[in-house]
Amino acid sequence: MKQPLTASVLLRILFWLVLLLGGLALGFYLDKRLFPQALTSLPWHLASALPGLLLIRLVFRMARNTGRTLARLGRDGDLPRLETNRLVTQGPYGCMRHPMHLGLLPMPLALALLAGSPSFILFLAPVEMALMVVLVLLLEEREALHKFGDAYREYRRQVPAFSLRPSCLKRLLQPVKAKHGNKD
Repeated sequence: MKQPLTASVLLRILFWLVLLLGGLALGFYLDKRLFPQALTSLPWHLASALPGLLLIRLVFRMARNTGRTLARLGRDGDLPRLETNRLVTQGPYGCMRHPMHLGLLPMPLALALLAGSPSFILFLAPVEMALMVVLVLLLEEREALHKFGDAYREYRRQVPAFSLRPSCLKRLLQPVKAKHGNKD
C-alpha cells in the first residue's frame, strides 16, 4: 500500500498551485489595464497557444523522465510518493543536481502562453521562474544536505545545480522506462 504524501510534498504542490493560478489571475487582472486588446484577440491567442502547447509538452516530458529516474534509483523501501532516500547521481542527475526543477522551470511561461496573457508572459512568469530558482537553491539544497550529508557535499562540489550543456539537456530529454510495477 502506498503511503500518503508528506506535509513537505503537499506544501510544495500547494505552493506551485498558488504560484501558477495566482500568476494567471494576476496576469488577467493586469491585462485588463495594460493589454485590453489582447484579451479578445483570436490571432494573439492562437499565436501564443502553439508555443505554449509545445513548451508544456516539453515540461511534462522532462518531469516524467526525472521522476522516473528518481523512482528507479532514489527509493529504497516503502516511501511516500515523491519522496527519496537515496542520492541519485546518474542520468540527468549526473550533470546537474536539479534536473527536475530545470524541467519544471518553464511551467509558468508555458501556462502564460497557453492563456495568452501578455502580462503573465512578460512580467509574472519571469519573476516566478526566478523565485523558483531561489527556492531550489535555498530550500532544496538545505534539505538535500540534511538528508544526504557529506555525500551531497561532495556531489555539490562536482556537479552544478543546473546545466544547459547540450549533452546534459539530451540526458534530461531521454525517455526513462517506468519502474517495474509502476503504471507511470
